[in-house]
Amino acid sequence: MIIKRLEDLKDEDLRALLSRDVGLQDVLTAVNDIIVDVGSKGDEALFKYTEKFEGARIDDLRVSQEEIDASYDLVEERILEALAEAADNIYNFHSQQKEHGFWMNEVSPGVSVGQKVVPLDSVGAYVPGGRAAYPSSALMNVIPAKVAEVPRIVVCTPPKKDGSITPLTLVAADMAGADEIYKLGGAQAVAAMAFGTETIERVDKIVGPGNVYVTAAKMLMRGTVEIDFPAGPSEVLIIADRTADPGVIAADMIAQGEHDPKSIAVLVSLDDLLASAVEEELQIQAPTAARREIVKESLDHSAILLANDIDEAVDFSNAFAPEHLEIITSDPVGVLRSIRHAGSVFLGKYTPVAAGDYASGTNHVLPTSGHARVFSGLNVDHFTKKITVQMITDDGLLGLEDTITTLAEAEGLMAHAESVRRRLEPKA
Repeated sequence: MIIKRLEDLKDEDLRALLSRDVGLQDVLTAVNDIIVDVGSKGDEALFKYTEKFEGARIDDLRVSQEEIDASYDLVEERILEALAEAADNIYNFHSQQKEHGFWMNEVSPGVSVGQKVVPLDSVGAYVPGGRAAYPSSALMNVIPAKVAEVPRIVVCTPPKKDGSITPLTLVAADMAGADEIYKLGGAQAVAAMAFGTETIERVDKIVGPGNVYVTAAKMLMRGTVEIDFPAGPSEVLIIADRTADPGVIAADMIAQGEHDPKSIAVLVSLDDLLASAVEEELQIQAPTAARREIVKESLDHSAILLANDIDEAVDFSNAFAPEHLEIITSDPVGVLRSIRHAGSVFLGKYTPVAAGDYASGTNHVLPTSGHARVFSGLNVDHFTKKITVQMITDDGLLGLEDTITTLAEAEGLMAHAESVRRRLEPKA
């Protein structure tokens, strides 16, 4: 783990931290081969890759209603209640994001302009599997689409070796409102949703996090299908001062590290003693973590950095553009005012990333690897499009005539100008 003052970081160390290379270039050729195979062979390729990568031989890609119904009996009641409460919070938060379906205002006499918000026809949600089941990701992907009133919501998630889907994931996807659920993971799932196959009808947009193969597939398929944003290994940046609890900070860094060996946790400390105390806590807590091997790999390329003041800390944070940003200082709201780039922000010592991952209601599908500089986290807007509308009276067009015709003729588009003049000619 890098432990340095920000001002002493060498250029190569800083570039490595800011770039968070997750190995996309290393897998592009393999992912492209999968995409081409699925595009030409459809379901045949999907069955082949499901056996190859998941070790599962399956006869049917689509999860049946019987399987969904049976999954509820396999999940403890207290977990069902927790999923239901989380789903309610996620639904309520995203309902606040929903824009009015239609509005129109008169901006000058006889000239009215407006906007119509409509949902996409279909979306595909990728819900990760592999090292762990992520029912929370099913809720986070599907519920905003449901709030947006998307009529067809497809979920793809990898099966276990026995060909089944983890009951928790099935329950969460069904509870969230998925219309179709498929036993399919990896780059092949992205290709199937983008192209369509004999079993899976294509979708208009694909959302959701995944491993490097899923992320690479989404990037390669953009153009054939729209995507949300690149969402690779998870990350957290913590800005903290001497008021913070080093044990809590270490716990949060370990929590981020248990996602994936490529996950990264960075502490930017305003206090030297805090930084040392966090390092000691990591040495105590990390070896006892349930996923200690994964945590160790993650912490090996994580960092503790020392800032001279809050401005230096904020400048680094904005350059890093973290997926998750925790601000554990005496005045977290004051610090927030200077934050420009982050996927989701967690203010104060009682607001861990885990709250946003599961229960507060905000979305945990967020841009990683610095993409928070230009992308927002998953929200209702990702599942809608906006159609502009205008309605103009004869007097309104008369008022705009000179502006329209002057600019049209300046661009050499004489027919544009004529389309205005003809409307305003005196009628015989």
